Amino acid sequence: HCWYNPYSMQIFLGEHDGTERLMKTDTIIWHPKCSYDYQTLDYVIMLIKLFHPVEVTEAVAPISLPTGCPMGGLPCSVSGWGDTAKDGEEVNMPTRLQSLDVPIVDDKDCENAYPGMITRRMVCAGYMDGGRDACNQGDSGSPLVCVGEVHGLVSWGQGCTQPNYPGVYVKVCEFLYWTEDTLAANP
Repeated sequence: HCWYNPYSMQIFLGEHDGTERLMKTDTIIWHPKCSYDYQTLDYVIMLIKLFHPVEVTEAVAPISLPTGCPMGGLPCSVSGWGDTAKDGEEVNMPTRLQSLDVPIVDDKDCENAYPGMITRRMVCAGYMDGGRDACNQGDSGSPLVCVGEVHGLVSWGQGCTQPNYPGVYVKVCEFLYWTEDTLAANP
């Protein structure tokens, strides 16, 4: 979330089964409105410029930005290294990349779960009955991939795996112009 020191960040590509490669971070470009305001949790997105170009391999490949915004019910997958324990359990940080299939939650249900907190730059995904979720403890910034496109980035939620509180993600489609302009200005 709104990370400021590129040299304290480690980027691993292909991290899973011995195919990993450590990349150095050159620059972090956060959204100009990213203040990580704990009242709104809005505009929590940044781009990371690496020191060297990425070599595309079988284990490392780019993923597409979204061609539109996600609709409720769209099947997605979220992956990350975050805490796998349920709220109240001892923290359990995995040693292998975790993945979970989650649907996009209807906008109305998302807004009802978090009254007055959801902006148009946020989307909810997960299960209203709880028990399965990304966790902002270690998963923050992890991708929410739907039909081969990155539609969200893990952002926040009410605890982890709580019933009636789906995960809240940065809605990537709302940042396409900023992303494209930023990439063009930082070749």
